[in-house]
Amino acid sequence: MIKNILLLVLIPGQIFMNQLFGQDNKEQQTNVSAQTLYDQAYGKDAAQKMDIYLPSRINDSTTMMVIVHGGAWVRGDKSEFNPYVAALRQLMPNYAFANINYRLFRSGRNQFPAQEEDMKTAVTYLQKRLSEFGVKRRMVLLGASAGGYLALLQAYKYPGASKPAAVISLFGPTDLTEMYNTAPYPDVRPMLTSLLGASPTDDPKLYKQSSPLEFVDASAPPTLLLQGGQDRLVPENQAHLLHEKLDRLKIVNELKVYPQEGHGWSGPALFDSFARVAAFLKKNVK
Repeated sequence: MIKNILLLVLIPGQIFMNQLFGQDNKEQQTNVSAQTLYDQAYGKDAAQKMDIYLPSRINDSTTMMVIVHGGAWVRGDKSEFNPYVAALRQLMPNYAFANINYRLFRSGRNQFPAQEEDMKTAVTYLQKRLSEFGVKRRMVLLGASAGGYLALLQAYKYPGASKPAAVISLFGPTDLTEMYNTAPYPDVRPMLTSLLGASPTDDPKLYKQSSPLEFVDASAPPTLLLQGGQDRLVPENQAHLLHEKLDRLKIVNELKVYPQEGHGWSGPALFDSFARVAAFLKKNVK
């Protein structure tokens, strides 16, 4: 499978970022030292771990961002998202971040919905500890590829107390049946059949229950979609299907398509993606 390699571009100085995103220095700050907690277990499996990054200036506006790596549900590691964390921490210094791992489908083990269950468990684990971390009781979910899919599925399928303040997907699948039927990359169909244990013809209900698009309703959180126009693994139409449904339901959302990019990008497009994430959250997470 294609492994996403997303290269970090150098981020300008903090003064520029404060001007660009309008940092409010009038907020009352609590003097708490920055802290990083590596490999925090949220379950009993060795893969159920996360790195937690707490800012030095924790206050009432601090939000926890949960970051989810990709890898087609069969590979990948939270360490691949360290550049994302570094860039986003610089853009949003008042945010806390949780970069998570989850069980991968390998050798017939951890078949879906193991990954969905891990995402739900990780979010619940964090929610119970937000006050310990000095973080306001709200979260934002962000993922890329399979991680974007897991972020969307969690945001829409499990609203209730777990409802995030916003969700961000970078080229994540939204409708698995449509993806199975139309994705040009030849490995998509056997990958989904193996992961879910059936094709959409064999078990259409399973594919519906596993598709974020099916759970979007009027209570959905603000959603930002970032998509490559040349993506053969997760076609551009996956983002449009979700964008159109969110529009019909009048849910705050934005879709940015990078016409020349595929399944992941670097350079100016990546910097633009980070800037859009920061701007979207500044506008929609109060």
